[in-house]
Amino acid sequence: MKKYLIVSLVLLGFGCKNNKSNSQNNNDDATVKTPTSISYKVVNVFPHDPNSFTEGFFLHDGKVFESTGLKGNTGTSKLLVYDLQTGKVAQSVSLPSVYFGEGISIVNNKLYQLTWQKHKVFVYDLPSLNKVKEMTWPYEGWGMTTDGKNLIISTGSSNLYYVNPEDFSVIKTIAVSNSYGPLPMINELEYVDGVVYANIWETNSIVKIDPKTGAVIGTIDLTNIRQQNSVPVVEDDVLNGIAYDSAKNTFLVTGKNWPKIFEIKLN
Repeated sequence: MKKYLIVSLVLLGFGCKNNKSNSQNNNDDATVKTPTSISYKVVNVFPHDPNSFTEGFFLHDGKVFESTGLKGNTGTSKLLVYDLQTGKVAQSVSLPSVYFGEGISIVNNKLYQLTWQKHKVFVYDLPSLNKVKEMTWPYEGWGMTTDGKNLIISTGSSNLYYVNPEDFSVIKTIAVSNSYGPLPMINELEYVDGVVYANIWETNSIVKIDPKTGAVIGTIDLTNIRQQNSVPVVEDDVLNGIAYDSAKNTFLVTGKNWPKIFEIKLN
């Protein structure tokens, strides 16, 4: 099960690619440079529901949009909209118990929500969050963001998929590599100024990816932030959640069942 599998070699670049073979990039593994280490400072801390198993996370119109995962006996996945300062929930949509909620994004005033293993995508109208249709995705659903036109999806592999939001057809596939080779377990995503920031599942790192080449060009080590949560660090409560605040040029980061959201400024 994705959320409980132990991955120990992710940052060394070991692992398999998705079974899709038409990856497109201009990156030769022999020429990949060592990613730049990006420092940061914490500029604010906000409340986060410790019951939220965070999968999708972004800011829109001043509100936090979050997709949570869990299903069956362990809980119910939800789509949430809430106030950053207080954590007060303004809207909540519960998924049927068979679905594990994953990445979310907005294109053309429609919100798209992935599910993990059921190959289902839910599409909602904004601002009502009324579900208007369901679509199909052939792989596992992990993270999702947008460049403003296309959806960009991760599947837990080393690939990023550019997807047409109208019919969910794959436009192109980007193979992501660091200086050790293909980088698997790419999870929650955020597209900012032409680059993709991504959580690497079960690590304390965010990577900065050039989608033109697939190269990891920067890494952000958030180990210190994970340790600042006022609860014991346990296996499943990993870093997962990146939201960009364009008005302040800062990022919000959180994790699964974390009681806090951290606002950070990259140096």
